[in-house]
Amino acid sequence: MREYLRPLVQTDPARPSRAMTLAGGWAWFTHVEIVSRDRPAVVVPASEIDAARLAPFVSPRPTVAGLTMDRPRIMGILNVTPDSFSDGGKHLSADSATAAAMAMSAADIIDIGGESTRPGAATVPAEDEITRTVPVIAALRASGLIQPISIDTRKAAVADQALAAGAALVNDVSGFTFDPALAPLCAARGAPVCVIHAQGDPETMQENPHYENVLLDVYDFLNTQIGTLDDLGIPRTRIVADPGIGFGKTLEHNLALLARLSLFHGLGVPLLLGASRKGFIGTLSGASQPDQRMPGSLAVALAALKHGTQFVRVHDVSETSQAIALWRASVAGSADG
Repeated sequence: MREYLRPLVQTDPARPSRAMTLAGGWAWFTHVEIVSRDRPAVVVPASEIDAARLAPFVSPRPTVAGLTMDRPRIMGILNVTPDSFSDGGKHLSADSATAAAMAMSAADIIDIGGESTRPGAATVPAEDEITRTVPVIAALRASGLIQPISIDTRKAAVADQALAAGAALVNDVSGFTFDPALAPLCAARGAPVCVIHAQGDPETMQENPHYENVLLDVYDFLNTQIGTLDDLGIPRTRIVADPGIGFGKTLEHNLALLARLSLFHGLGVPLLLGASRKGFIGTLSGASQPDQRMPGSLAVALAALKHGTQFVRVHDVSETSQAIALWRASVAGSADG
């Protein structure tokens, strides 16, 4: 029977001497929850756990695309699509997309996507995706954008041209299951990647998603995919993991993952949470339109930081930056955060 560990993460400035730093970041823990598929969970002191089993939780995370993992990082969303659920059609031209990216000055990395992954969205031909994204990436690099750029794609042909144009990271919503050529390409180019869990593809993923245990099923998928990527030449030092909130998951599935996000630190890689403006926020808040869900999105992002999540992927960059700055100062009791 396999046992999984979940650190009970704290951010309080009154830190016990026995506390262990989580992933070299801003949080710590003294106890862990032992979770399995067959027995009730139990909480034990971390000191009772073998050091080798705790190593993935306490090992500092390496830099990703030039970004250190010792503080929360914001990934700003820039969709150059006609049909994304929140901002589709707003940034179709290179000029408008460039202006939108430059306005995200508080973002640590800009994520550019040319294929909507909203529920029900159809697959976009690679040629169309390239036409939408690559000129924008090239224009941003030519404009002097200082942040790294990630390309949000499932396709090797798109990633190839995006990386050549100046993208630094490949963010694949399929978890590298859609295009078998994508992972070898990223390995050959030395590109860091984000591996996301999704049950099904965007067109069908919300048609009655089912899990035996959503928390552990998602963990096992990500762990397996990370191992596969490592075997293909992408080491864990270049991998970020995302549990895929809203991708083939019900409201209950999303909440189960959010409540125990710290489990995923056991993967030994930085974590990314992309929940901004998603449907479950509207369900819980009553905000029917995506652009009305900024307050709920901020709440979820801050809750993720409480679990030590290193990246939050958001639409509302300046508001998220302000919220994080105040959260960090309030937690630390210091303006230095």
